[in-house]
Amino acid sequence: MVSFAAPANTAAPDGVHPGPMSRAQAFARAQALTALGKKMFFDPALSASGKQACSSCHDPRHAFGPASAAPVEMGGPNLDRPGVRAVPSLRYLQAAPAFTEHFYDSEDEGDESVDNGPTGGLTWDGRADHGKDQAKIPLLSPFEMANKDEGAVNVALRKAAYAGEFKATFGADVFDHPGDAFDAAAEALGTFEQSAPDFYPYSSRYDAFLAGKAELTAQEMRGRALFEDETKGNCASCHLSEPANDGEPPQFTDFGLIAIAVPRNAAIPANADPAYVDLGLCGPLRTDFRGRTEYCGLFKTPTLRNVALRRSFFHNGTFHTLRDAVAFYASRDTDPGHWYPKNADGTVRKYDDLPKAYWPNLNQDPPFNGKKPGDKPALTGAEIDDIVAFLGTLTDADQQAVPAN
Repeated sequence: MVSFAAPANTAAPDGVHPGPMSRAQAFARAQALTALGKKMFFDPALSASGKQACSSCHDPRHAFGPASAAPVEMGGPNLDRPGVRAVPSLRYLQAAPAFTEHFYDSEDEGDESVDNGPTGGLTWDGRADHGKDQAKIPLLSPFEMANKDEGAVNVALRKAAYAGEFKATFGADVFDHPGDAFDAAAEALGTFEQSAPDFYPYSSRYDAFLAGKAELTAQEMRGRALFEDETKGNCASCHLSEPANDGEPPQFTDFGLIAIAVPRNAAIPANADPAYVDLGLCGPLRTDFRGRTEYCGLFKTPTLRNVALRRSFFHNGTFHTLRDAVAFYASRDTDPGHWYPKNADGTVRKYDDLPKAYWPNLNQDPPFNGKKPGDKPALTGAEIDDIVAFLGTLTDADQQAVPAN
């Protein structure tokens, strides 16, 4: 006997956990979540202050990164509590793998036998694997949106202009269960942050160049060569610049976590306490690897897409020009006195934001590769300028009106 299945319902089912869906239903639900998440992303009422939205720090006019040059942003119930790390861009996170201590390249990307170490996750220390997990952090962080608990977020959502849309998407009784409402809000935000037109358009001039639809200047071409040259910048060893074997555009990151010991930033209020040290993967914000000394000082390698728009660089925002960020790599070890403070006796206090016990974790790949003070740096001033010019080609088309730094 032949049986025929009833036509699948194309409407997006409601509920926080709707269960199996047809392809059409999944697309419809994704569209509903994206629209809802976008409204939430720009809603300051979801913060304890009533004045801070996700977009306050992740400005769409600055590639969903910060518009200011401040190393950290202010938050909390009265917007008077400083953060402890620079705000990263939310663009081009869709390809980040889940965090793992031992990452092996896929067949399409590299040597599968090489253990690349800690890789993946979101945030500077990789402690959130998905957008929906990351979205929960600022909602409850005391120095960000500072909601007291999930219930406080639920109260704000219940009052929102889109509350009816929220119930239509997640169920009429969703606000009766604050934990479910909080999870639903995070899912909507995470889904919006997977929207290709907003978060991964691949519309830069470099993308057009790779597609044979644009040209780079002579200086930009020199910069690209230096960026990829293992004996010069060697930037592409972590900031992958070539398309994958499957044709996927380059992400300009390998999603790894490494230690490079950027100088301590006195402009971060937390650093006024000499006992406070941000050790990235081994704490203090991430807690599951506390005591794992081999991970102390490791931070996520960010994508360099839209990097020319930033006004502060690295996890602590210690540099404020892209040129300084590139130059630091070239002369961290050959001219440490240029980057690090001096002790009373005139000696250089190098690696001043990383306790000496963790110096063995420092990346020593080129351009560092064992260079000592007084050695010739890997890059000249003109070559640094060329790399900076190349990095300017990574700005997305919708961001071109923003002045590059």
